[in-house]
Amino acid sequence: MSGLRSEPLASSHDRVGFTCGVVALDDYLRRQASQDVRRHVAAVFVMVDEGDPGTVLGYYTLASYAVETRGLPEEVAKKLPRYPTTPATLIGRLARSIDQSGMGSVLLADALRRALVSTEQIGSALVVVEAKDDSAAAFYRKHGFLDFPQEKRKLFLPMKTVVAAVGKSG
Repeated sequence: MSGLRSEPLASSHDRVGFTCGVVALDDYLRRQASQDVRRHVAAVFVMVDEGDPGTVLGYYTLASYAVETRGLPEEVAKKLPRYPTTPATLIGRLARSIDQSGMGSVLLADALRRALVSTEQIGSALVVVEAKDDSAAAFYRKHGFLDFPQEKRKLFLPMKTVVAAVGKSG
């Protein structure tokens, strides 16, 4: 494999050939992702190998989001303005090809970098995920995401943490 790159989903990407092992995530990429992009509901990014740019190794979606500030842990909420909602970036879906072990972390890092860059244009104090199951929630916790106190499998990462992490990785 040469280098990896992430790019917006395009018609040149083989969506039918992508399989992550979760039917809902496979079907989303095949049937819904392009519509979400056209309707401006979500931005869809795919990871490809520069030597084979049509093959999707993984993908993720990003969208604007807002959370009720009072639903955050008190130690986080007290550091934010006292607005009823806090702007966030939602990673709506994240999936790696079934044969791409370790790609999930690569995709997450790319999504976090992209979310940070977007805050220069549209404010976002948090990155939020709603994990589909306990295994996915454990994956995000392993990467520093914190639990919302009252919502099972909904997690967040303060943008300040993303800034620190991206700064360390260059």
